[in-house]
Amino acid sequence: MGSLEEKKQVVGQIKETLTKSQSVAIVEYRGLTVAEVTELRAKLRVSRVEMKVLKNTMVKRAADEAGLELGNIQGPTAWVFSLEDPVAGPKVILEFAKTHDKLVVKGGILQNKVITAQAIKELADLPSREVLLAKVLGSMQSPLTGMVNVLQGPLRKFVYALEALRKEKEEA
Repeated sequence: MGSLEEKKQVVGQIKETLTKSQSVAIVEYRGLTVAEVTELRAKLRVSRVEMKVLKNTMVKRAADEAGLELGNIQGPTAWVFSLEDPVAGPKVILEFAKTHDKLVVKGGILQNKVITAQAIKELADLPSREVLLAKVLGSMQSPLTGMVNVLQGPLRKFVYALEALRKEKEEA
């Protein structure tokens, strides 16, 4: 890397990405082939998640500036940034790790708090943002539908009574 000024700029960019991400999964990819890493990146891209390989010292410095205590990070580390849905990145990572045992989750960050590898796995088990929103919408819609049916009941009975009265007058 170049000058001190360039390093400060890179650290600033990493800090910004760390703090604006909904979640960050920290993974070790030692032993994966280039083709496997490319496949993983493609799957992450589909979920609108970004994977970057960054110098550990730069990330450590950026994390310190952001007030995050990452601890000791060693070896080839990739950073999986979920900018929109905090579940998206961990879900793809853990699904990929089922068939690629060389991919190891080291830990992560959830809404600017450092979390364990186990917490990342639990996060991956949660439904996606879209599924949760659909469930909330469904539960909100259900009582409204019931209320509409209840309110329509008397009106429906009144219309049936009027129709019966009309038929009775017609026959008479």
